[in-house]
Order: sequence, then structure tokens, then C-alpha cells
Amino acid sequence: MRSEVNQQILDAVDSQREEIIGFLQKLVQINSVTGQEAEIQEFIAQNLHDMGLAVDKWEIDMDSLKDHPLFLSPDIPLDGRPNVVGVWRGTGRGRSLLFNGHVDTVPIEPVDQWVDGPVSGVVRDGNLYGRGASDMKSGLAAMTMAVAVLQGLGLRPKGDVFLEYTVDEERTGLGTLACVERGYKADAGICCETSNLHVMPAAIGRMWFTIEIQGKPSGISARWESVSAIEKGMKIVDAVDDLEKMRIEDLKHPLYPDNRGALPLAVTMFDSGTFPSITPEKAVLKGSFGMMPYEKVEDVQQQLIDQIDRIARSDPWMRNHPPQVSFEDGLICPGAEIPADHPIVETMKAAFVATAGEQPTISGRKGGADTRFLIPYGETPTVIFGPGVTPQMHAMNEYVPVENLIVATKVLALAIYNWCN
Repeated sequence: MRSEVNQQILDAVDSQREEIIGFLQKLVQINSVTGQEAEIQEFIAQNLHDMGLAVDKWEIDMDSLKDHPLFLSPDIPLDGRPNVVGVWRGTGRGRSLLFNGHVDTVPIEPVDQWVDGPVSGVVRDGNLYGRGASDMKSGLAAMTMAVAVLQGLGLRPKGDVFLEYTVDEERTGLGTLACVERGYKADAGICCETSNLHVMPAAIGRMWFTIEIQGKPSGISARWESVSAIEKGMKIVDAVDDLEKMRIEDLKHPLYPDNRGALPLAVTMFDSGTFPSITPEKAVLKGSFGMMPYEKVEDVQQQLIDQIDRIARSDPWMRNHPPQVSFEDGLICPGAEIPADHPIVETMKAAFVATAGEQPTISGRKGGADTRFLIPYGETPTVIFGPGVTPQMHAMNEYVPVENLIVATKVLALAIYNWCN
């Protein structure tokens, strides 16, 4: 890296500190809960236009995505919820770089639990508060302002830079999938999801499951004649817990030295019974399944099916009334990764060192990410790096440290300049 230009970039970010913070505040102050992304996308599109970028704004054609293996049906129609991509064309003969982030947030309720209100954007004690501050409007602000800083210095890169602002990430990821299907790809990518400034070449997968258990009902006064779906359900809960222990023991990954956070597996919902004086005839269990980046979804699904089958065959009732395991009604999000020594990872490490004077933490993300579309289908090797703090995702009184925002903007600006040149 050219130290003189590096310092020029770092100084420029410092000089625009208040502008960078102010831009994030504006993003946070627009309520963009999933399904209500139109306003923030209009704001972003106008901002990109004012920066002189080519702006592609379009509504997603869901029919064109239905046959994709990672398609999930959205809970809310995609009409009126456009994607936005800004394109900064380089001068030529440089490597291209794609930035990815989502504009939608989880709900803001209960509103009365927020000290300053859910969309205040207030800065207090070094933190900027509001829904989406960490997940992941700070990432959007950092990638946008990194380009703005370079433009202000007249440092136009040789390679093209793509800025993706996608919808419906919190539920389906169809926004990023639509970008892939529209043809956006680059020599490398940076997903600005929450990473707390860690450089993350990998993200785990996440899957939801449903298990339906049949019992035999009776009136409570003849309970001995019944088979309680709750009692059978408890056996299944224990079986799921046992499978989690086995997977934690068996599966390893160098980016997840404590693999418990990568492999959570638990029944988190248990619904059974119709009346207090009737033994329950049915139980419906739902839960969540963490997967290593290298695991195939169908293999993991079969593990759960086999585990439940083993327990059922050992039970006199469930042997003849086997529980039904399904995955159709829920999230299916495989993991994804690139080599930890990939050139874009090395570029990010060098940019971080130039900014912070120390090596970054290299780790794996313990949550799903849209890299599952970008890497295998978008042909864009993508690393995760963002200012957002992962434990603040979806939290009441969500915040992001302001210094994280400034550091991330510096790192991303350096990464653009050095990768694309």
C-alpha cells in the first residue's frame, strides 16, 4: 500500500467525521422495517445520484427467482420495495469490487422500551442509537461514505465499484438474490454485515425445522388410556439436544474455535393441547439449526430426520406413529466461505493495519449472511466486514459505537483504493 495516499485517505475520513455520522443518523431516522423499504431506498438512490454514480433502481420480479435453489417465499409482497445499486465506473484495467448490504430492519416494537425512541439516531456516550444502527445501517453508511471520501480526494479507482442496497434480507435474502440474477458480480466482494470490525471469510448457515408428534387423546379422568403428545414431545426435545452435543463434538472449523456459537440446535417452540381437561393429541415443535459453512443443507436435514427416527423406533408408541419432520415452512440459509488467505482477505487485513496499527481479528460469523448468494451463485468471493456489533442485532435500544463507524469507513476506503488499483 502507498503510505502517503493511505494517510491522505485516513485524514480525509477524520475531516468528514461529522458528515459520516450525520449520514448514518439520516438512515436510522427512516423507519425501514421489512416491507417498508421504499422511503429509505428513495433517499439512498437520490444520494447516489448526487454522488454522480449510475443508479439502478428496480422492483424484484419474484417469478424470475422461484426456481432458484435458495428461493424462499416472502411474507410480504415485494411490490413497491425496490432494490438499489450504485455503480462507480473505474478508469479501466483494475479489479472490480462489490459491496453488499441490506436496508430492512426487524420491527421496532415495543416502542416504549426505547430510551430515545426507535429511530432517534441520537449519539450518547460514544454510541449512535436506533433500530438498524448496528444491523446494518452503519455498514451501509461506511461503504457509501468510503466512496464519497475517495471522490472528494479525486481518487477514482481503475476498477469498477458496485454498491448494493437490498431488501427483505431479514426474512428471505431475495434482494441480494435478485442482484445476482440481474448480473451483478465482481472480482471480489465485501458484505458490510455486523462483524464488530472483525474480518470474516466465513458465515454459518441457519435452518428452521418443524416436528409434528401424534398422541392419543382422552378425557382427563381416563388419562391412563391416553398417550400424551407432550410426554412424547419431551423425548424429542431431549433427542434434539443430544444431536446438538454430538455435532459440537464432531464438527470443527478453524474460524470457530468455540463451535457452540456456530452450531446451536434446539427446540424453541412447543405447541400442544386444545383444552385443560383433555390430554393432548398433537404437539408441534419448532426450532433452529446452526450449520458449518462447509455443510450441505440436505445432509444436515437428514441428520435430524435420522436422529428423530432412532428415538421413535425405541418408543412403543412412536414406533407405529412416527413424528413428522419438515423444513418447508421456515428459513433455509446455507453457510458460505472463502479461503482465509484469499487476496480480498489480505487486502482487508492490510487496510485494517494501516488504519488501526494492529492486526484485525480473523473469525467466522455466527449468523447467516447474504454471502450464501454472492459466493456460489454470484461468482464473487466475498468477505464480511462491518462496524455493527453482532450482539446488538435486533436488540432493544440497539446501538453502534461511533468509532466503529469511523474505523470501518477508513478501512473500506483504503480497500477500494488498493484493491481496485
